Amino acid sequence: MNLAGCEPDGIVDTGDFEKVWDQVMESFEKGAATSMSYLGATLASEMEAALWTAITVLAATSLGSLFYLGSRIDALAARMDARIDSVDAKVDAGFTRMDLRFDAMESRFDALGSRLDAHLERHAG
Repeated sequence: MNLAGCEPDGIVDTGDFEKVWDQVMESFEKGAATSMSYLGATLASEMEAALWTAITVLAATSLGSLFYLGSRIDALAARMDARIDSVDAKVDAGFTRMDLRFDAMESRFDALGSRLDAHLERHAG
């Protein structure tokens, strides 16, 4: 509750606190209360009401857009993960093929080295 003297813009006198509190609680019990405003409280002008309405609509729209964009970003990230995983598998397959080729070349070099050693042993030896 916005008490005068306690809050900068307080409108409820501290002496009226109990009375106002009872009115608020009675309204809630009856189901008639829709807000916690002081009974009879109004905005300073219709322009201020329109301004607060515009701010509320803008905030709701911004928040909705934020959640929508968040879900779109999550979906895009999932698609990118799937594509990256497929590229990763292709790269791994390419490296496996390259390893096999290097192993084949290494065995060929070893065979040529053995032949060269045998040739040199026969003629130099």
